[in-house]
Amino acid sequence: MATSPGNMEFLQWTCHDVAGWIESLGFPQYTACFTENFITGRKLIYVNCAYMPRLGITDFKHIQVISAHVRELLGITEPPWNRSIADSLRDSTGLFLEKKSRTGAQADRLTYQRFLDNMRQ
Repeated sequence: MATSPGNMEFLQWTCHDVAGWIESLGFPQYTACFTENFITGRKLIYVNCAYMPRLGITDFKHIQVISAHVRELLGITEPPWNRSIADSLRDSTGLFLEKKSRTGAQADRLTYQRFLDNMRQ
């Protein structure tokens, strides 16, 4: 289920929608981890291997699998472990999702096309 910039319905997901998706992946034991921590579709950009133990997910294999599914859903790649801060910015989809993860009218109005236009300026 790779995501294209025009197919980002997950941004509208509530924490219960995210929990249902986690359950559909075969991890019903972690649904409360997502609902109790208010992980909505907008916050999925932050759910990675380093963050999941803070949510209460500690099984390393499960962390790897869930993280891979999150990246697939979001349409992003795993950042290399040796990425330098001197490297260019991450891909535009990842940057857009970081902007959309915020709440408020400005984030709500932001579209992928508008984001790309702003990046070019």
